[in-house]
Amino acid sequence: MNSNRPEYNPDPDPARTAGPDGGSTPAGQTPPAESSTSSGAGPYRKPTRGWAKGPLTAISIVVLLFAAFFLVFALVLIF
Repeated sequence: MNSNRPEYNPDPDPARTAGPDGGSTPAGQTPPAESSTSSGAGPYRKPTRGWAKGPLTAISIVVLLFAAFFLVFALVLIF
């Protein structure tokens, strides 16, 4: 080893780490784990019937414009 460089120890100093045995965290220092499996967003409300009309219309228009563009492009190449 090079004597000009100080030796580095990657292990933490036990005197400055959390916990009684130098690194482990006692059970009282951390919050309990969450036991809920629901989203907690409030009461369940059934979606309305027409909720997909807007997005379906927008996607249909984009697809039709896309198809029309390539149809016109193909006709321009032919004639």
